[in-house]
Amino acid sequence: MNNLPIVKTLVWPDEAATAAFATQLAGALTRANLNACIALHGDLGAGKTTFVRHLLHALGVTGRIKSPTYAVVEPHQVGTGEQTWPLWHFDFYRFNDAQEWEDAGFRDIFAGPGLKLMEWPEKVAAQLPAADWVIALEALDEDQRRVRIQAGTGQGQQWLRSWIQSQTDPGHAR
Repeated sequence: MNNLPIVKTLVWPDEAATAAFATQLAGALTRANLNACIALHGDLGAGKTTFVRHLLHALGVTGRIKSPTYAVVEPHQVGTGEQTWPLWHFDFYRFNDAQEWEDAGFRDIFAGPGLKLMEWPEKVAAQLPAADWVIALEALDEDQRRVRIQAGTGQGQQWLRSWIQSQTDPGHAR
């Protein structure tokens, strides 16, 4: 198996493309990668929260989805019945010290099941487990975003490889 990091670069020309990617990603999530961490990087206004909102809606979260900028974390439940699992949306922007992560009791959340979506993870990087996917967003103009996805773990590499294959497979319904 190739041990080189897997990287995929995309351009989202507008918010509709962001929503389409989020829908594709939601469709690719399986029970195995629902216990994953996705780190989201980008400047203010790059589209991190917008992407998360589209992903949560695509996963079936209904209603208004709040940014966790002030609360730091917003918990959600995804799925129905016995197929329900937790999803955690973190925003560490306001953290000034990585110790705040420990003091907030997030170690238990990260040790437990669920998909963890993390904005501004660099603020607490020393405390976090390795991200399965690192998604970096860059605003090219008001609407357009350059997106770089990199696998950060073995699970993330398998997941990204599978997702790339599903996008290039001529028999794959899009």
